Amino acid sequence: MTLPAFPVSNTALPLLDSDVLRTFVAIAESGSFTRAARQVFRTPSALSMQIKRLEETLGQSLFVREARQVRLTPEGEVLLSYGRRLLKLNEEAVTHFLTPPLEGTVRFGTPDDVGSRILPRVLAQFARSHPAVQVEVVVGRSIDMLERLDRGELDLALVTAGNEGLDSARGEIVHTEPLAWACLDGGVAHERSPLPLALANQGCAWRAMALSALDRSGVDYRVAYTSENCAGQEAALLADLAVAPLSLSLIRAPLRKLEANAGLPSIGEYQILLIRGAGTSSAGEVLAGHVAEAFRDLR
Repeated sequence: MTLPAFPVSNTALPLLDSDVLRTFVAIAESGSFTRAARQVFRTPSALSMQIKRLEETLGQSLFVREARQVRLTPEGEVLLSYGRRLLKLNEEAVTHFLTPPLEGTVRFGTPDDVGSRILPRVLAQFARSHPAVQVEVVVGRSIDMLERLDRGELDLALVTAGNEGLDSARGEIVHTEPLAWACLDGGVAHERSPLPLALANQGCAWRAMALSALDRSGVDYRVAYTSENCAGQEAALLADLAVAPLSLSLIRAPLRKLEANAGLPSIGEYQILLIRGAGTSSAGEVLAGHVAEAFRDLR
């Protein structure tokens, strides 16, 4: 259904109400007017009226209403992206003026393969809303980040669950993702026997999970290359010298995921934990919130 478009003229365009956008986003994310109504403390009929007015304002149908759920139209998907950004910008503006100014330094540790996915966005947003806070980023292995956190050298750290010496109950799970076998697209390394592997150093959760899976399945392998970071592993893959366990989101052309018919076992999922140091400052807590939200947006 296409509704009559709002007339375009020399007069000012209509403004999108933040409260209506919040309702729209809640419905889109929950897939239900009823569930969204509970989230925003209104009745489903009130939400229906808000969405009807929003659709009339934009001249587009935003939802397809089905028996047990609602789903976005293509136009609704576009608005969802805008809506999330507008609500986030509104939150930053209000925070800037209504919350006490934060100052000081936050020391944040992360493995390179984890932080690279969210750091640019997190640091940019945090700098806009809290320009007086200095953020020091330390990149290294998860086990090193944990040790520095325990020594009081870091305020926050992202670590991979399953690393030796790490109790997963210590932190907040902010991301879960499958591990997959990766190789060079068109390469032959995965056909060699014993299977050549490019792995992180001892103590890495990905390494332990991959070797355990191979041992259980009886695949003959050899550790051909080791590196402290994913860049070293990717170099071996690009040279078609080995295969490696990587998170699914890190496998990009010219690499590819090895499918089940390649004869390699499933590795399983890994988790990323956000761990706070003792006596985390207010600035550290705010940054932790930005980090957790960035990972939620990856889902």
